Amino acid sequence: MWRRTGFDGSVGAARAAAGLFLLAGVLAVLGIAQPHSRTRDLLVVAVADFGIAAAAWWVPWQRLHPRATVALAVAGLAVLAFSTWAFGGTASGTGPFFVLLFAWVGLHHPPWIAYALAPLTATAYVVPLVATHQPPEVVGSAVVFVPVVTAVAVLIAGRVRQWRDARAEVAAAERWRASLMLTLAHDVRSPLTAVQGALELLDEDADLPPERRARLTAAALRQVARIARLASGLLDVGRVEDGVLRLDLRAVPVRAAAHDAVSLTPQADAVIDVDPGLTVTADPDRLEQMLVNLIGNAVRHGAAPICVSAAAADGSALSITVRDHGRGVPEASVGSLFSRYGGDGSAHSVGLGLWIVRELARAHGGDLTYEPADPGARFVITLPQQGPAQGKAAQPNG
Repeated sequence: MWRRTGFDGSVGAARAAAGLFLLAGVLAVLGIAQPHSRTRDLLVVAVADFGIAAAAWWVPWQRLHPRATVALAVAGLAVLAFSTWAFGGTASGTGPFFVLLFAWVGLHHPPWIAYALAPLTATAYVVPLVATHQPPEVVGSAVVFVPVVTAVAVLIAGRVRQWRDARAEVAAAERWRASLMLTLAHDVRSPLTAVQGALELLDEDADLPPERRARLTAAALRQVARIARLASGLLDVGRVEDGVLRLDLRAVPVRAAAHDAVSLTPQADAVIDVDPGLTVTADPDRLEQMLVNLIGNAVRHGAAPICVSAAAADGSALSITVRDHGRGVPEASVGSLFSRYGGDGSAHSVGLGLWIVRELARAHGGDLTYEPADPGARFVITLPQQGPAQGKAAQPNG
């Protein structure tokens, strides 16, 4: 979650630190002009602050570890420790800068960084007070002060994390909407073109042989059915999210469903290995939708041959497997395969992603899982052979 540092990476964190230390240096210089000021000590503080600001600005932080900017906080604590000691143990002048430093930590680092810096902060605060022989009640203020500045960082870090999560969710939702638009643009245009071509031929050539006319009509009707399935799939997204998807359960021959799904998937070079007598209690349209989606996914991301197989998993369950022989799913992507907003934002299939396939499988009382193959990827739909209770609504997950 915290792979990057703060709002805009290590460089952004360093730039913010540069501004903070530049401000501290300028205030130290202004302090020199005050009467009865400790010029030498203030000069040391100013030079140190300006030096840290310069390092924060000029060091190529993007080439270093994302947490390397924590070194700026450590350097800042050293300057604050010196300032507290130099000015006779007066922490009131340095206290605001402790708070500002930890606010910066919270803005640009995860909470554990603040906890890790707490012991060093206590040392930077307490040792100068002890060294300047401050009364016990002043030294004891560290019991309150250090937890307070740590809490400031932790609270800010928590809010930043919520903001980052919200921003990521909005971006993912936008990608999802763009994906739906791409689905419509890609999957509606192709069947509409086929329907238009068939109708033009029927209109232009009144003397077409009956067999040719019947083939054109059947082809046009298949494409119209494809558009209807796409529309149904789009509606299913809302139904699944609202938990109101209803299933029309009946005994479905699995081999026939697999053949239909392959015929509806352009360029699918698929081998079907399913016992002709194997059936499952399912909603035929939703089962077809799941298979079309998985086969289309294998066509786009895998390699031929694509194998569709089915077998009884045990006495009460059935597994339907769609396997390709491509490169498989990268390990880094496995965790988000079935995410609501998973994927790369592209959509070139009648289906609407692995997320909805899994939700439809769960609506049937089953599930969708991924297994690496050698080579390729294997997606397995597991369904109870008797199906869920009649008319069960799909409950959204994830």
